[in-house]
Amino acid sequence: MKIAVGLAGWGDHDSLYAPGTAAKDKLKAYGAHFSLVELDSSFYAVQPPERMSRYAAETPEGFGFVVKAYQGMTGHLRGKPYYENDDEMYLAFRESLEPVMNAGKLTAALFQYPPWFDCTKDNVRLLRETKKRMDGFPCALEFRHQSWFEPEYRERTLSFMRKEGWIHSVCDEPQAGIGSIPIVLQATDSVFTLVRLHGRNVSGWNQSGAPNWREVRYLYDYSEDELREWKDRIVQLKELSATVGVIFNNNSGGHAAGNAKQLMQMLEMPVYELTADNPPEQLDLFNL
Repeated sequence: MKIAVGLAGWGDHDSLYAPGTAAKDKLKAYGAHFSLVELDSSFYAVQPPERMSRYAAETPEGFGFVVKAYQGMTGHLRGKPYYENDDEMYLAFRESLEPVMNAGKLTAALFQYPPWFDCTKDNVRLLRETKKRMDGFPCALEFRHQSWFEPEYRERTLSFMRKEGWIHSVCDEPQAGIGSIPIVLQATDSVFTLVRLHGRNVSGWNQSGAPNWREVRYLYDYSEDELREWKDRIVQLKELSATVGVIFNNNSGGHAAGNAKQLMQMLEMPVYELTADNPPEQLDLFNL
């Protein structure tokens, strides 16, 4: 049984890098701290296979990527579609994932659906079709609409996910009405379960219309007691899946990296820190 801990993205966590570390060198440095990362840029644009191949090459053996599905596949897209049709869009996404998959580093493609994606027959049908389109790739599913886990649908939702081969993305997020889901401590896949910790900023959760909503939505610093609660939950999930991956997404105030390392210490996992004894690899000025 294995636990992997990481962050959403690698570019914005200044505490992980020596001053002056170039953006292009941060992923390689990140791999010394964590064994898992969530790639979010793929939500805004499907990443070229060449770039994904480079990401795979820059990370150590045993490293894993959770790649967020492109927004056109999860109903988030506003404005003119980039792709001519769904077939073209899914083909591009699959081709983007292949280099990471072939390197043995694709932990999951994450399909996070929006708060208005509720539990209806049409949406169940869409999920079934999406999973068929993604055949051969591990796919995690995350809801944002409470209806999927209301008492009358909770077990049916989990049963559907097991039957269709969806990995459950267990969430910790503010309980702020219909557009948030509770903690559902269940696995739907014996190989992998994903945990995503979004923080508990209730006042900022439903402020997507505000100009600075991205800065405040994930503004949260987990307390030691809250992390200990999650330690116990992760140990429970570890009995249900061979690997549990934990992603800290509370990035707005720069708390994610510190919280992740606190949790790793609680789980008695090795924690790497930059010190004078292990300085970052020096770059050759003439080999950039």
